[in-house]
This record gives sequence, structure tokens and C-alpha cells, in this order.
Amino acid sequence: MVEQFVGNWILASSENFDDYMKAVGVGFATRQMGNMAKPNLVISVGDDGVISMKSESTFKTTEIKFKLNEEFDEMTADGRNTKTVVSFDNGKLVQKQSWDDKTTSLEREIQDGKLIAKCYMDDIVAVRTYEKAA
Repeated sequence: MVEQFVGNWILASSENFDDYMKAVGVGFATRQMGNMAKPNLVISVGDDGVISMKSESTFKTTEIKFKLNEEFDEMTADGRNTKTVVSFDNGKLVQKQSWDDKTTSLEREIQDGKLIAKCYMDDIVAVRTYEKAA
């Protein structure tokens, strides 16, 4: 159920994110900001089934709204224009972004009350752990 993801999440730890950003082609200055940002992730679901995922930090706020399994155009925080599809698979929200013949995927799941986001690009895996805001 997507409902378990609903709420306000605070980034608690981030591993290997710089390598992931490099792998997707993010420039140095943007990576510096990306590494310093401690974004809040706010997830909600509307009555119409539209899911909103908003990332808020002191540097930038981005928001995507989507329905599961429906492709949409996404402008990523680092400025990539991607074709994105989010599915719900084995308890995970799986987000696949495609651009310029490249594909990355982000898997989000709830473990022990924390939201674990794994970012995959080629052989690089970054893990970002979020804790629910009080």
C-alpha cells in the first residue's frame, strides 16, 4: 500500500550519493549543493489517486505528481528532462527515469519505520535513509 509512504520524511543519512550523482552526469557545483542539502521528503496521495512527492531543502524544492504506471515528463532537481514511470512493486515505490539513452532507477521502501531510498545507475548504488518527522 502506497499509504505507508505518506508523511513528512527527514534525511537522516546518505551513502555514496556523490558517486551516484556523478554517474547520472551531475556537474561538480550541483553535486556540492546536493551533498550539503538535507531535504525533507513530503509524500501525499490525493483522492484521485495522484501521488505527490515533494523534496524540500534550503537550496531547492522540487515536486512531482503522478499516477502509478503512467509515464510523465519530469524535470529533475539537477535539470535533467526525463521520461519517468513510478510503479508499486513488492512493497516498493520504483521510479524509473530515462533520458538521452540512459536510465536510472530509485527504489523507496519502508523498513523498521524508516524510508530507505536506493538510487541505481549502472553499477553505482546510493542509499539515502529518511526518518519520519515527529
